[in-house]
Amino acid sequence: MRIKVNINVKVGRLVKYFVISDFFLLAGWGLIDPVFSVFIVQRVLGGSLLVVGIAAAIYWIVRSVAQIPIANYLDSTQGERADFMALVGGLLLVGISAIAMCWVARVWELYAIHAVQAIAFAFYYASWPTIYSRHLDKNAISLDWSLDSSVSGIGAGVAGFLGGVIAGTLGYDVVFVGAGIMAFIAAFVLLAVPDLILPKPTTSTRDAVNAAEAAEERKPGDLVA
Repeated sequence: MRIKVNINVKVGRLVKYFVISDFFLLAGWGLIDPVFSVFIVQRVLGGSLLVVGIAAAIYWIVRSVAQIPIANYLDSTQGERADFMALVGGLLLVGISAIAMCWVARVWELYAIHAVQAIAFAFYYASWPTIYSRHLDKNAISLDWSLDSSVSGIGAGVAGFLGGVIAGTLGYDVVFVGAGIMAFIAAFVLLAVPDLILPKPTTSTRDAVNAAEAAEERKPGDLVA
């Protein structure tokens, strides 16, 4: 019995860029995951396994609670501009919070930054799947989702190994900066192709904007010919 397997990985531009962006974000966070608990115990004053558990609880609870109002607001807006802004803003905040870990020295600082990271990821996970699901390739929906899962999973796996190596040789700060840079790259990948999401203004829209700007420039009492 012969079994023929035909694998076609051709996907649309938006899917391609979103997969690349997700790869950089999750690969960057993959650098942190294997060393985070050790970092808390070794570098944070008063750090312990209990602190590790509390930090994880803060992240998941804050993210889970914050996602609901963010998603509700995004659903109430028309178009995808708000979704795109929330996505890019979340990625930038993820990068900033990762780099800020370099200055964590006390438990309360760890908790505060972890809460910020949770809010950042809440913005990300409330917006990324929304835009991605709207632009899936019609005849390759399973492939599009599986491609993102596979690519980001491989990236996180490789980064997990590298994170341990980097932390052991160059220190934790290099890991956090690397994760932050990866999150920034993920945001810039999307900023490089906003036309995939944000519609270009039509001629009528530009005419309306020009008319509004002209009206604002007229002084009171100006006569319109």
